Amino acid sequence: MLRVTLRGVGVPTVVLGSGETLLVGRDPHAALPDADADAALRSTALTLPRAAPHVSRLVGEIVVGEEVVRLRWRGSTEAQLSSLFDAPGGARRVALSDGMAALLDEGENHVLLLRGRQTAPGQYTDLVLVVDVSVPVEPDAGPAWVPEHDPDGAVTAPAPRLERWSREWYVALALAEPWLVGDDDYPRPASNREIYERVLAWRGHAWNLERAQRVDDAIRVVARMAFGPADDPFAQAGGRAQNVRFAVARRAAEVRLVTADDLAVVEAARARGAGLNPEGSTPGALS
Repeated sequence: MLRVTLRGVGVPTVVLGSGETLLVGRDPHAALPDADADAALRSTALTLPRAAPHVSRLVGEIVVGEEVVRLRWRGSTEAQLSSLFDAPGGARRVALSDGMAALLDEGENHVLLLRGRQTAPGQYTDLVLVVDVSVPVEPDAGPAWVPEHDPDGAVTAPAPRLERWSREWYVALALAEPWLVGDDDYPRPASNREIYERVLAWRGHAWNLERAQRVDDAIRVVARMAFGPADDPFAQAGGRAQNVRFAVARRAAEVRLVTADDLAVVEAARARGAGLNPEGSTPGALS
C-alpha cells in the first residue's frame, strides 16, 4: 500500500491511496471517467487555483498502484519533474511533455509548472506542486477530496509568446540557440556583439543592435516575459550579469518563447535570401 500527498502554496492538499487516480489541471473534471467506470480505480480531479489561462485543462494524471506511483503528463504546459533516485547521479530533473510517463520516487517529488500561476492580468509566476510518496503505517481510510468545478470554464489559451519576426524574438533566438540545438554545455551565453552578428547574418539587417544597449534592452524584454515581473532576474538584487544572461537564455528555451522550429524557419529564410521578407511581407521595423 502506498500513500501520496499532493500539496503546494495556495493549492488544497490531496491525499491518495493505492488504487486511486488524481487528475490535475486548470479544469480537469471533464476528463473524469464515467460513473460506471471500474470501481477499483477511484478518480479525483484537482483544479489548480489561479491557474494561468495557457495551462491545459488537464496537465497531469497521478496513478497510485500497489507498489508504484506513475505520473502521466497530459497537457502542452511546459513543466519539469525533480526528485531523487537510488543512482550515482543523485537528483534527477527532467522536462515533461505531452504523453510522457514517469515513475515517482519515494519521498518528495517536485513538479514545476513554468509560468503556471497568474498573479495579475498578463503576469505569471511558476507553480510548484509537491508530490510526497510514502508507505503508511496504517492505511488511510479517509475519503478523497473532491472539489467543485466550473462546467463553463474557458478553453485553454495560448501561452504568452514573443511576436514572431520582431527584434526581441530574433535576440531571444540568438541568445538561446545553444540550448535549442542541444548544446547544453555551451560555456557561456552569447555576447552583445555575437547576438548582433547572428541577427545580421539571418536578416541582412539588424535594426540598431550594433549598439550594445539596444541588445541589453531586448534581453530585458525577453527576461520579463520568460520569468514574469515577480521573478525577473534583472529586478533582483545581486548576481553577476553573465549569470543572469545564462538564466534568461535557458529559460527562453524551456518555456518555448523560441523553439528549434523557429530556428529552422529563420535558417531556411536566410538560405533563400528572404531574411528581411520571410513571410512575403516586410516585418515592421523597430526603433
